[in-house]
Amino acid sequence: MSTLVNVHGSKVSFKIKPKNIEFGRRALILNMALKPTESLLIITDRLMEKAEGALWFEAGKTISSKVNMMVLADMTQNAQEPSVEILEAMMKADVVMMQTRYSLSHTQARFKACASGARIASLPNADLPLLLRTLDTDYSEIKSLSTKIANLLTKATSAKITSPNGTRLTLSIESRLGDPDTGFIIEKGNFGNLPAGEAYLAPVEGSTNGVYVVDGSFAGIPLDKPIQIEVRNGIAANIIGGKSAQTLVKQLDAVGVKSRNIAELGIGTNRKANPKAEKLLEAEKAYGTVHIALGANATFGGTVAVPFHSDGVILSPTLILDDVVIIKDGEFTI
Repeated sequence: MSTLVNVHGSKVSFKIKPKNIEFGRRALILNMALKPTESLLIITDRLMEKAEGALWFEAGKTISSKVNMMVLADMTQNAQEPSVEILEAMMKADVVMMQTRYSLSHTQARFKACASGARIASLPNADLPLLLRTLDTDYSEIKSLSTKIANLLTKATSAKITSPNGTRLTLSIESRLGDPDTGFIIEKGNFGNLPAGEAYLAPVEGSTNGVYVVDGSFAGIPLDKPIQIEVRNGIAANIIGGKSAQTLVKQLDAVGVKSRNIAELGIGTNRKANPKAEKLLEAEKAYGTVHIALGANATFGGTVAVPFHSDGVILSPTLILDDVVIIKDGEFTI
């Protein structure tokens, strides 16, 4: 559980360039639909407080007088639950920007806050250059493609993924709902990433078999070599591939067997995202890529709740839903 170290009210000021404040203001209006009558909560940490967190704080103040920022400490991994104090603040806010190094997306706190009506954007490890580069894009195109892919995922019963580097993976997705990450987090209870651009779902637990090779990017782990992950009945059973693979195994072993659950199938739809970006938030959104996550999925239709969720990006994939080719060698065919 993360510790709260500081709370800033709207009277506090940070030194942010006016052009960046205007950039943040546009995003809060376009992507979050923040209104002058609504409250905005920024959750950040000491690493991102003075630049990225402060950007949303200062931009929010140009729209609403009800802006607060909470600064966390002691987060060590994705999906780590925040304190009760933070949960309560999230549930009271109209709009929440989660600008932290480690992702709060797949926490019960985020899930409960959305259930209470909060509109929440998650921006894990998204530094200022990434935000300025990837948020300036055509979100109408992203919305259209992400929604189309999410609908296809919902209708399909199975998925098959192959790639030039050796991926051969089959998954059951029967009765699981596809979800589009469109960049428009404008309705009560909405949740998504910024930058946005994917469609995703939770595969049926225990159904995934084969091998997938992460050769684009992996959350929080620089790739010295591709990571090859053998999956047996929905569990990552054997992981090889240099120092990157060794680091991943250590992380999984520290959490337990549930962290090895095949948690997510995602498809990137953002043309401005780099599939080999060090920061997974960008890489997983890259147009024509597929990513597979390990760990928690209880917050988006699965059954596994564990304080771990990490994605790996597969380059130049071929994706088949039932008998329909959706992506061929990294290019959409629909």
